[in-house]
Amino acid sequence: MNQEITAPRTQLRQFTVPLPATRRGARLARLLATEQLRSWELPFDPARLIVAELASNAAVHGRVPGRSFRLGLIVTAPATLRIEVTDARGEQLPSRARVTAGAEPTGSGLGLVLVEALADRWGVRTGPVPCKTVWAELDLGTPG
Repeated sequence: MNQEITAPRTQLRQFTVPLPATRRGARLARLLATEQLRSWELPFDPARLIVAELASNAAVHGRVPGRSFRLGLIVTAPATLRIEVTDARGEQLPSRARVTAGAEPTGSGLGLVLVEALADRWGVRTGPVPCKTVWAELDLGTPG
């Protein structure tokens, strides 16, 4: 997990939407992301799996009654899709579960193992208070 990205990138496309911090909102995040990526003519796998996990985490672990979470999709040059999910629980940072061979998976954080496996990079950015943003990036390959 990275705390920040240091290389500046040129933003080409952006989509953001606030969603209710509920399981229904998390499902809607995945559906909206799939349709947005389709409209941009970008592959939606594995992005929709990452969106589903980050949005689910925001609805379950980042939920504050009466507050929503925000989904962001950003395409930057060179050919990178950045997925961002911002919630209102900045004091509760995500942690990846430890998985050992032969052991039964228990507890939370297993979804971040999936995010780590699917994304080229991922991390968390704190602020503005009281929020945090969990992000993941996918390299889309060479344009053209």
